[in-house]
Amino acid sequence: MTFSGAGSPTRGRRVLILVENLPSPFDRRVWQEATTLQDHGWQVSIICPTGKGYEKSHEIIDRIHIYRYDLPAEGDGALGYLAEYSAALWHTFRLAFRVWRERGFDVVHACNPPDFLFVVGGFFKLFARTRFLFDHHDINPELYEAKFGRRGFFWRLMIWLERATFVTADVSIATNESYRRIAIERGGMDPQRVFVVRSGPMLDRLKIVPPKPELKRGRRFLVGYVGVMGKQEGIDLLLRAVRHIVFEMERHDVHFGLVGGGTSLAEMQELAVVLEVSEHVTFTGRVPDAELLDMLNTADVCVNPDVANEMNDKSTMNKIMEYMALGKPIVQFDLTEGRFSAGESSLYAAPNDAEDMARKIIELLDNPERRAQMGAFGRRRVANELAWQYEVPKLLRAYDEVMAVPGRKTYVSD
Repeated sequence: MTFSGAGSPTRGRRVLILVENLPSPFDRRVWQEATTLQDHGWQVSIICPTGKGYEKSHEIIDRIHIYRYDLPAEGDGALGYLAEYSAALWHTFRLAFRVWRERGFDVVHACNPPDFLFVVGGFFKLFARTRFLFDHHDINPELYEAKFGRRGFFWRLMIWLERATFVTADVSIATNESYRRIAIERGGMDPQRVFVVRSGPMLDRLKIVPPKPELKRGRRFLVGYVGVMGKQEGIDLLLRAVRHIVFEMERHDVHFGLVGGGTSLAEMQELAVVLEVSEHVTFTGRVPDAELLDMLNTADVCVNPDVANEMNDKSTMNKIMEYMALGKPIVQFDLTEGRFSAGESSLYAAPNDAEDMARKIIELLDNPERRAQMGAFGRRRVANELAWQYEVPKLLRAYDEVMAVPGRKTYVSD
């Protein structure tokens, strides 16, 4: 059984990007990759779920065709994840056949989590002689352990799925050197086919704009956070740091603005009430970029309370480089990749120590000169080393490598 792709003026340079956990163009890394490829002569199609503000089943943005599908409620527990992932796999296959008929593709570019999209990439690789590129966003065995605090059958399943993904992939791209080592050591990939493409911010999107004092809710300082409200993000530790600041350090001049949605948002809002700090914290939920930028530009200090565990220690967090791009000093727990990204733009609290995080936050708020120096360092580091423009050649090299893999040799026109 073989397939013949649709006719296209860019035949031989057509890519289908698969995403399961976020809609496009909301997922910034995926959208940066997609627009970069489009700008360099690729025909780009994306399959992803719907989401708030992204409900259309088919939409064309910047010449990129986006095909979306509805998912059941976000998984929480084994049965929830089974329902979500089964639906996602079905819809991804269904829409992949549609894209194949309408536009064709020569490369399947699959982004995790989860690690089952190799099934789609492998199917088309086997029967349509396309290539398969794996975009390694999260280390799922460590993510599972961080969420559920244990190993067992499902952890071993995560290991197997990860290995199967790397075995199927012609080329893999990693977000940092820690992930590259996993691809080589745990995934068994040829080092020549593993490329580091960091999630560098685009400075033309992260604009420095005047602060909005009303976001401080009448207080002198604002501490900002942007990210997912999930269990491994450490929002509970941040709220305990807030309590320490308010009640132990007796500081009532600090407000906290927390931007983002997720499965733990309601739980964290309830915890803020239990800790008696809700009047010191604003939870915005998921908001448009303009509101996110208002919060971060107004913030005097930005925080990353990601829990110190194997997953977070090896992962590069987009929020860190976004804070740096806006010239904001940072407080975070001391993690390997977080320290690599931020360097001197951050203070590092003892791992998972909410009280030490509180002390570090106040230390920065009370030292405006140091805040300015740290913020300037972070901005320079992004502008000179970490911005997306420096990652573009690496992404294109990965695509040169995947296109060097033998694929379909003949094409059938419409």
